[in-house]
Amino acid sequence: MTTTLCIIRHGETAWNAEHRVQGQLDIPLNDIGLKQAQAVGRALQGERFDAVYSSDLTRARQTADPLVARLSMTMQLDRDLRERHYGIFERLTYAEVKTRFPEDYARFDARDPEYAFRTGESLKDFSARSIAVISKIAHQHENQNVLVFTHGGVLDKLYRYITGLPLSAPREFGIPNAGLNRVEVTPAGWRIRAWAEVSHLERALDDLR
Repeated sequence: MTTTLCIIRHGETAWNAEHRVQGQLDIPLNDIGLKQAQAVGRALQGERFDAVYSSDLTRARQTADPLVARLSMTMQLDRDLRERHYGIFERLTYAEVKTRFPEDYARFDARDPEYAFRTGESLKDFSARSIAVISKIAHQHENQNVLVFTHGGVLDKLYRYITGLPLSAPREFGIPNAGLNRVEVTPAGWRIRAWAEVSHLERALDDLR
């Protein structure tokens, strides 16, 4: 009994390119991101999937749209697949945050699991949400092949969960826009089959902090 998940980070947005904090703000794909979405559709159109899930934010849905159309499938939206809520950081570039909120930025940069951007979501709570929603999807589709379109932060937390990497540890693995990440769930547990595949893309930005 093996459940296979192909989990895809949304394509590039203008805010990704500007290193501006999006969080749960609803920012659409830029022209590069729209091309990346088409590339994802072409790369995966020959595979069989039993279900498609997406974050309800526009940038994730737009990334899913070309493939969903090619496969003639229905996309199921789940707000728990959203990016982390970055509170007071949202709308600002990381450089602006570092200048305006130096103490807050220091806690964020140190990956403090309890820090919640004053009006946002702590790393600990975001990780729990991310693992819960991916686990729920896997449980609902045992022994099936499922597509999931989500955000970089969710993928970061899943990678750490599977590999045992602490939330506070530096990130030394890639999470590029529109990259393909393949995960298997078996009775023995979770394992990563492939990560950060970008051979289908002309370019891919990895702007996560």
